[in-house]
Amino acid sequence: MSSLRARLFAILLLATGLIWLSAVAWIYLGSKREVEQVLDTRLQEAARMVGSLVGRVGNVGAAGAPVAFAPPGGYERQLSCQIWSLDGRMVARSSGAPERRLTDAPAGFSEREVDGETWRVFTVEDAEKGVRVMVGDRLGLRERLVADLIMGLVTPALLVVPLLGMLLWASLGRGLRPLRLMARDLARRDADDMSAIDAGRAPAEVRPLTDALNALFLKVEAARRHEREVTAFAAHELRTPLAGLKTQAQVAMAARDPDVAKAALGQILAAVDRTTRLVRQLLDAARLDAEADGPTVTEIDVGALVTETVESMRAPDGIVTVIDPALRGFTMRGDPESLRLAVRNLHENAVQHMRTGTVEWGRRQDGAGFYARDEGPGIPEEEIALVTTRFYRGRHRSDAGSGLGLTIAEAASRRSGARLRLRNRTDRSGLQAEIVWT
Repeated sequence: MSSLRARLFAILLLATGLIWLSAVAWIYLGSKREVEQVLDTRLQEAARMVGSLVGRVGNVGAAGAPVAFAPPGGYERQLSCQIWSLDGRMVARSSGAPERRLTDAPAGFSEREVDGETWRVFTVEDAEKGVRVMVGDRLGLRERLVADLIMGLVTPALLVVPLLGMLLWASLGRGLRPLRLMARDLARRDADDMSAIDAGRAPAEVRPLTDALNALFLKVEAARRHEREVTAFAAHELRTPLAGLKTQAQVAMAARDPDVAKAALGQILAAVDRTTRLVRQLLDAARLDAEADGPTVTEIDVGALVTETVESMRAPDGIVTVIDPALRGFTMRGDPESLRLAVRNLHENAVQHMRTGTVEWGRRQDGAGFYARDEGPGIPEEEIALVTTRFYRGRHRSDAGSGLGLTIAEAASRRSGARLRLRNRTDRSGLQAEIVWT
């Protein structure tokens, strides 16, 4: 059943029906008990009343056939009465009473089957008058009385069920109206309209849905804005090196001096390197954003990973890379590919901001992670919280930088279960970037 309205209608109707049936069963049992008590009381009253009259009719039929009479109170259709002498002779009986003895019990209530019917009998014995009065009624009559009472309750209920169903259906339609209005509003929107849904007078049950949709719209709008920013940045950043490539290629082609042509080719190589790094970083950032599956967490030999990653990268002349022997055999659990991406971007970031000097890779003293330490200009303290923002290039920016390196390093560290910490060195100028597991 795909319709929410139909599903709720079926549930409500079923629940109402079950409650109604339970109420009918309850009323049936309670009514049966009450009816039995009332009729038992009537049996007692009738027996005592007849017993009080035996003094006037006790001699009737003493030597002949039993006398037939109607019990008092106009209850002759339901009650049957027999008067027996203590020596076992029927003295009198009411019209419609069976000829067989109603019960063998000397006194009180009893039940007995007579002529195929079960009777409920109350007996009163009067030793002074020498008689035993028996008043009884059929249990089948009692069942019919209760059944008639229940039918009197159920019949109107069955007539009301269709009306109840219509009211439930109409009420559900009105209750679900905010959802229909919301769906109609969304259907009328343009693809670019990411404005929040106005919950307005929406019920409390609908508000979580509107809040979730509004949060989704914000995420989609942020993703689209990010996509536009990436596209605009890539177009801007690629335009400059491509234009430079074309210019330097034209210079190299037109130059007659070999030194001028060689210099132009060198500029072409630098522009190609910069463009290649930019494209790779854009692809890395997009891949980190797009990866929905969880990372592959495994035991990583951090020392081997850092050594392999750094040695595969070409360092400029004048820059030395030192890997602390303490990193050997140092292992942590994380995602190897994400950690490799973080190491590569941290190393590139360090190299890009140095002309000469040393990039040192080492292990933290507490064993919670490792670090990369350079001898560049460092980062102004007020910019440390901003440099991991996408495309942010601070005061000490490099002409070859794109503002993506530290952003990628932070995202890759987080995906590997760690986090990136940046702080300026205190012993000399430079930056220390740490990847720490917490």
